[in-house]
Amino acid sequence: MMNERGKSDKPIQPEKSPNKVEQSAAEGMEGRGLAEGNSVQQNASRTPSRSGAPSALERVRQAAKGNKEMRFTALYHHIYDPEMLRWAYYQLKRRAAPGVDGETWQHYGEALEENIQDLSHRLKRGAYRAKPVRRTYIPKGDGRQRPLGVTALEDKLVQRATVEVLNAIYETDFLGFSYGFRPERNQHNALDALHVGLDTKKVNWVLDLDIRSFFDRISHEQLIKLIRHRIADRRVVRLIQKWLNAGVLEDGEWKRMQEGTPQGGSASPLLANIYLHYALDLWVQSWRRKRTGEDVIVVRYADDVVMGFQRKSVAQQFWEELKQRMRKFGLELHPEKTRLLEFGRYAVERRRKRGQGKPETFNFLGFTHICGETGRGQFSVLRQTNRKRMQAKLEEVKAELRRRMHDPIPEVGKWLRSVVSGHMHYYGVPSNGPALYTFRWKVGRLWHRVLSRRSQKGRVLWDRMRRLIAHWLPPVRTVHPYPSQRLVVHT
Repeated sequence: MMNERGKSDKPIQPEKSPNKVEQSAAEGMEGRGLAEGNSVQQNASRTPSRSGAPSALERVRQAAKGNKEMRFTALYHHIYDPEMLRWAYYQLKRRAAPGVDGETWQHYGEALEENIQDLSHRLKRGAYRAKPVRRTYIPKGDGRQRPLGVTALEDKLVQRATVEVLNAIYETDFLGFSYGFRPERNQHNALDALHVGLDTKKVNWVLDLDIRSFFDRISHEQLIKLIRHRIADRRVVRLIQKWLNAGVLEDGEWKRMQEGTPQGGSASPLLANIYLHYALDLWVQSWRRKRTGEDVIVVRYADDVVMGFQRKSVAQQFWEELKQRMRKFGLELHPEKTRLLEFGRYAVERRRKRGQGKPETFNFLGFTHICGETGRGQFSVLRQTNRKRMQAKLEEVKAELRRRMHDPIPEVGKWLRSVVSGHMHYYGVPSNGPALYTFRWKVGRLWHRVLSRRSQKGRVLWDRMRRLIAHWLPPVRTVHPYPSQRLVVHT
């Protein structure tokens, strides 16, 4: 199955025994190094037809963890395994938009066993062909359009199976400060690590990094070279190349893409993480170990990176060297969005002495981070809902309320309850209460306007409106614990 560079070993066939290894929900702060224990294996069966699907990859994970130089030569059979494909099918979103093939999850499942067997045979004999990605556009907060790819269903399915196999290897390689699109990790794990790092480490300066159009500028040639550091199975590499070369279908016209990953499928986030693991993460870890004797914190979620430094000169030196590093991989830091700002427990006092006003703020994963104080006057990082994010969400609610103007109040109320509840679930962090109250109040006000316009009898009285809001919109509450508490529990 694998061999060390320069050697030839007998292939190892992974045992299909249930995995007994428990996973931690998140690694610790950015200094934890490798993400040990963050395997892709699951203990519970995900579908009635497959028991412990990923557990067959446990030996792969153990081998990858034990030897960081090992290259895997026999992984492809895990991908075309009908049980793996069946498992992957049930991981897909059931209401996702169809790709160029027009196939939906429900229709494909009507003859699931026949379709899975056919797909498995095509993969095994090399007859599988990736379809172009249907490209659509969604509006961004700044008024521009963000390209979004819609992948064909079978391509999603095969990508999901491939990602599960590759995760068994790369989850042992990825570093602790990488949080984006990884098993058992989410945005709040990254937010917790950043908050605790800013609060407990000697951080006086924050470097807010923005990689310009990262997903669209990944070099296919470079990516394949990086993948071959660990993957020597030519059939797996060719499978990835099929997705990269499938191109996009936009307004009925096919275009081949020389750069970028096929967004919309399961493979794109993993391929992006692999690219940044070699282009950024390993280099950052080596840089801070060799060139600084002080605290340097790093938190990365996909292409969103925030770093903290003790001294401005060190931050500036890193910034300049990072620009050169990015060029080697065909990437570029956004000159306007990448910022170095004074931030930390002494920022308020130092800027006041210089007559510079309050410290600047920065945004990360939908939250604006602010230098603040606790009730006892101690330094604390305050996190509030990003205004642009909130406004964009309110605009979506406004448009949907107009569309539902004449729907029954209970139906609209249930929908608004889900909207407000989802908002609270993500943004309900300590210190963000005022922004949560504002969002709930504005949603209620938008609903009041729509109800008042759908009848000629006049405006709905606010006494009645308050009762509707109290009944249908969930109250404001803090869903998430303090970052230090959750970080201790998880690690």
